[in-house]
Amino acid sequence: MSTHLSAPFVAVTRGSLTESVHRGHLAAVDASGRLIAGAGDSRFYTYARSTAKPLQAIPLLEMGGAERYALTEPEIALICASHNGEPAHTQTALSILGKAGLDVSALDCGPQEPLLKREADKLKYDHMPATAIHNNCSGKHAGMLALARLMQASTHQYTRPEHPVQQKMLHAISEMCEVPVSDIQLGIDGCGVPVFAMELSALALGYAKLGRPDSLAPARAQACRLIVQAIGRSPFYLAGTDRFDTRLAEVTGGRIIGKMGAEGVFAAAIPAEGAGIALKLEDGAERALYPAAAEALLQLGFLTEEEAEKLRPYHRPDVVNRRGEIVGKLEPVIRLAR
Repeated sequence: MSTHLSAPFVAVTRGSLTESVHRGHLAAVDASGRLIAGAGDSRFYTYARSTAKPLQAIPLLEMGGAERYALTEPEIALICASHNGEPAHTQTALSILGKAGLDVSALDCGPQEPLLKREADKLKYDHMPATAIHNNCSGKHAGMLALARLMQASTHQYTRPEHPVQQKMLHAISEMCEVPVSDIQLGIDGCGVPVFAMELSALALGYAKLGRPDSLAPARAQACRLIVQAIGRSPFYLAGTDRFDTRLAEVTGGRIIGKMGAEGVFAAAIPAEGAGIALKLEDGAERALYPAAAEALLQLGFLTEEEAEKLRPYHRPDVVNRRGEIVGKLEPVIRLAR
């Protein structure tokens, strides 16, 4: 991976020295695909990872899944989530499965300890194993299984690239991001399903259209509005306690919908502005992801100073040693070119 076009995004200080610098790439576009601002290489080609989840939820909803299964807003948000595995998350995933006539045995995402440490510790204390329902992707997988039922497709091997559910999602991603299927390189994500690679500007476009879907066919536009509304009204189900994605939607009252992905990827829709952003940290460091994302949103004028202050623990987090002393900080140094 070349770094010659990347830009410094976040500096890590300790005392008076800069100890590390995280570099990356960013694209901000409007719903027509026009580049608003960038840093590094706005056309950097990378996997979308879990930022794809809100886009992957579109087929279920545009085919009438919300009505067929009487999906609630928390359930729709969870289908888009990388959740903490808190009780409300696992119960909601079970509810989606139940509405599709399935149970946890249908999930093929693999077991995972809850991302929230206190929930992982509680399972251990109770001598209970983590299962697939605790996997941060169980909501997405429950949505995929519901889509399989809606399409009258098999619920077995639903994670395989050739399965009708995965093909449906691939084509929805292709159309939303305006990238030919042949140009989307597929990998396998941590939960076993296909993951999509594309240029950052294309991922940003998908999010811009998610937030402002006026140009889309009516069923797809309605699906996008349901997703944005569900996350905006039920942000806890997108991530959970102490998570940036949840706090971003809470602090902005749903005005910004953002989604993280593994290996330093983040994307956001700003519906009122008809804009989308996508960024990638070259070293994949999650610790630098939220400072970079918050600073970019602030520089673009999408996040207010007051909102940024409420997000300070994510925007400008402290470096703390094992004695609880503040010994440095993560300082956003990204500079967007308009």
